[in-house]
Amino acid sequence: MTDMLTQVQTPTDDTRLAHFPVTFFASAMGLAGFALALHKAETVLNTGHLASLGAVVLATLVFVLIASLFGVKVWRHSAAVKAEWHHPVTLAFFPAISISMLLLATALVSVLPPVALWLWVAGTAAQGVLTLAVLSGWIGKRSFQPMHISPAWFIPAVGNVVVPLAGVQLGFVETSWLFFSAGLLFWIVLLTLVMNRLIFHDPLPGRLYPTLAILIAPPAVAFTSWLNLNGGVLDPMARVLFGITLTFAALVLTQVPSLARLPFAISWWALSFPVAALSIATLTYGALADSAAHTVSGIGVVALLTAIIMGLVLRTSLAIRRGQICRPG
Repeated sequence: MTDMLTQVQTPTDDTRLAHFPVTFFASAMGLAGFALALHKAETVLNTGHLASLGAVVLATLVFVLIASLFGVKVWRHSAAVKAEWHHPVTLAFFPAISISMLLLATALVSVLPPVALWLWVAGTAAQGVLTLAVLSGWIGKRSFQPMHISPAWFIPAVGNVVVPLAGVQLGFVETSWLFFSAGLLFWIVLLTLVMNRLIFHDPLPGRLYPTLAILIAPPAVAFTSWLNLNGGVLDPMARVLFGITLTFAALVLTQVPSLARLPFAISWWALSFPVAALSIATLTYGALADSAAHTVSGIGVVALLTAIIMGLVLRTSLAIRRGQICRPG
């Protein structure tokens, strides 16, 4: 992991910096989700929170590093950033910036409440602006084709349902309800569009195929956020959201053989956050339903997530070292 932090700093020349992708923020999302999953597992197992604290530190360092590099790209290569903003695929990844901030705020809320507060406020404001900007881009003058749609389009919606994870605890209940409602609405709308694209149009290209895992994230995060908003009651709505989460998890599982044959790309980080959200939802369900089967399954998903994160860090470090990232095309 330290190696990744060192190696990712290599795109300092203008050529590589110009191609430093906004999709890199998916790694910050994944690491922050990993920290939250570890914290949940530690709580269930009553083992202390040393591992999750280390994961929070790592996620924070990676986010700061990526944000710094992307900030320099905005300054030196604004045309390249505008090109990403106007691209039908990479446009959806811009809210990964604000989602990362919100996830870090959630991870820090019990450790550094003042820092979590300001991070949450900034992340929520950015999420609101980016959601409206992305939606405006979608329904604006640009012409989008079915081939442009992918599960990555869920990212703005997922960001909205992330808001209540820390928002309720920080006292912003009404704001949390607002963002949760918006996220749920756009998830339903986008789900119809994405499923139409997956069923009736050409298969996703190889680089975007890992984004299928994002199908898991909206209901999984919505399940946890809903429990925060309703006081932690495992009501019918919560059960439905968890059932949908398991349904999409099973669907994604059927695609593992196809995923295993694909070469590595930054889009592989799309696997990390959804699996983290699934593990948290499963452990939460197990605790509320007093179900040992769900608890054991949740721990198993956390173990799987740990292996995924380690693999992604290793593959990303190797790809950076070999010059396979931050290049044209």
